[in-house]
Amino acid sequence: MPNERSATDIGRPPFASYQLDAAYDEMFTPLGQVREHYRTLYDRLREMGASELLQRQRYADASFLNQGITFTVYGEDAGTERIFPYDLLPRIITAAEWAIVERGLAQRITALNHFLHDIYHDGKIFRDGVVPRELIYTCQHYRREMRNVNVPRNAYITVVGTDLVRLPDGSFAVLEDNLRVPSGVSYMLTNRSVMKRAFPRLFANYGVRPIDDYGKALLTTLRALAPEHRSDPTIVLLTPGVYNSAYFEHTFLARIMGIELVEGRDLLVHDNIVYMRTTAGLRRVDVIYRRLDDDFIDPLAFRPDSILGVPGLLNAYRSGNVAMANAVGTGIADDKAVYAYVPAIIRYYLGEEPALQNIETYLCDKADDRAYVLEHLDDLVVKAVGESGGYGMLIGPHSTREQRDTFRDLIIANPRNYIAQPTLSLSRAPCFVDEQVEPRHIDLRPYILNGDQVTIVPGGLTRVALRRGSLVVNSSQGGGSKDTWVLFE
Repeated sequence: MPNERSATDIGRPPFASYQLDAAYDEMFTPLGQVREHYRTLYDRLREMGASELLQRQRYADASFLNQGITFTVYGEDAGTERIFPYDLLPRIITAAEWAIVERGLAQRITALNHFLHDIYHDGKIFRDGVVPRELIYTCQHYRREMRNVNVPRNAYITVVGTDLVRLPDGSFAVLEDNLRVPSGVSYMLTNRSVMKRAFPRLFANYGVRPIDDYGKALLTTLRALAPEHRSDPTIVLLTPGVYNSAYFEHTFLARIMGIELVEGRDLLVHDNIVYMRTTAGLRRVDVIYRRLDDDFIDPLAFRPDSILGVPGLLNAYRSGNVAMANAVGTGIADDKAVYAYVPAIIRYYLGEEPALQNIETYLCDKADDRAYVLEHLDDLVVKAVGESGGYGMLIGPHSTREQRDTFRDLIIANPRNYIAQPTLSLSRAPCFVDEQVEPRHIDLRPYILNGDQVTIVPGGLTRVALRRGSLVVNSSQGGGSKDTWVLFE
């Protein structure tokens, strides 16, 4: 590997198998020197040694097990319910780095919110030739039912989880936006809770910005969406149910906000008003934090076979009698082809240059881009525009000829459904694996709330590709997570 250095260059055990390569390393410089903001952590790890780290890792794993912090892997015959993998060592971000991230995320969510309002109303961005009309109208998440519908406070986007990666030069870039039903914030919060108990003195002395107020901030943001005449609004979290992969998160968020967790069968619509069934009778619902996709929320409007949603919910929503977060139709901005236009969208609506860059993206419905992608499948990452969780993706350098041939046929058959990007050398961070500290590839999913103001949690969920050499951080594909520390200074 280029610039590879052995552990003897950068420390004693538990760093015995730690090696650097061309990827940006969060803890070490390319010359093997410890970055200043990691120095205290590095010294503490060397003092503790592998045996004490192992004890603390076991404590952390037991905490996750006792709390039932799990996720579901679909498509397997058995053992689909798993404890969420947790790495003991925190990822640390400086205040100066975070200031750039914070500004870029606030800019991005503001521009995307303007974009969603525009495409469902005047469509100025189409007429000015910034975004092709056909790109939006062929998006599977475009909802004609939302044309000219005014959503509360024009807030299409309430909760966003934007995936960031650090490039080899150390800068952050946006990999993708998650606007439909972004998940993972419960793991961010529980990671922090476990970390405080696993390394209490280290955490207390490091000057880490708190994230404990997320539940309060989310509740305040949801409350701001309520119809104006409802002074004490009833807010519920709508879940698909216990078999959903993120059900732990749904129960967790409902609990910390002090709101009811409901399924579709718990709600009904009468005269375009949504009610919740309770032991004391029907109770009006004003705001729904929904954790299921558009297709399933109302069988009268979308999929008629859905048993997860509420018949008549869309009409109640369009009548302004109930608010939903996120708004119906926001999935357009999740489309990975629309992602390629976000820098232009920021310039168009805000008159600013993006503070966070995009990854170079090839749109397979463009003839020149498609020809390039088909010629370089072994070098690129190919993604289906509407998939998530690491599914529907080809990582060219790690793929077989058969896999590339399959994707070639898929792209030719439906070019609109695919984009491609260069294979990124994601940054790496120290992780405690097999009783040693070893580098693993990571990304970062900060969480942004958009209500009366934009609120960004200082940190987010750092996801880890725990398999050596893997670039896939999704839990469904063998990934885990670690606590993210944003420093005050």
